[in-house]
Amino acid sequence: MLRHDYPGQACSLAKSLEVVGERWSLLIVRDVMNGNRRFSGIQSSLGIARNVLSARLQRLVDEDILERRTYQESPPRHEYFLTEKGLDLWPALLALMHWGDRHSAGPAGPPLRVVHKDCGGAVSDRGICEACGQVLTARDAKAVPGPGAAAYEGHFSPFAARR
Repeated sequence: MLRHDYPGQACSLAKSLEVVGERWSLLIVRDVMNGNRRFSGIQSSLGIARNVLSARLQRLVDEDILERRTYQESPPRHEYFLTEKGLDLWPALLALMHWGDRHSAGPAGPPLRVVHKDCGGAVSDRGICEACGQVLTARDAKAVPGPGAAAYEGHFSPFAARR
């Protein structure tokens, strides 16, 4: 069994990994950030087992990264929204995505692009709009299909079941 702490590690990275280092956590955050806020949509998009998704969502709520809001009473149904703490993960997600684009994108290019909502300019791995130079936050940007998106048709889609 893997340990759940890092004894003797006075390190913020180690502490951060305790919260979001599990393989599904950042993908769930990414889906919610892209507007996929309902359990069924996230489950469909990721292909994750329902019990695993339920446990990961609960952990993200407990850690104040996501907020659960009821949208239907009978039967109870919820949507998930990023808290300020969750939105603060955007630079890390952006950097990891760009790293993956540089080192793992297929020949057609990256499946996603992140663009500035106001001017449509591409967003750099540092969160700066390459067209207008503005330093952006998660609220200033959106993900759009990239040149490699067609290679994923019928497979994972970060835009599946968007609401």
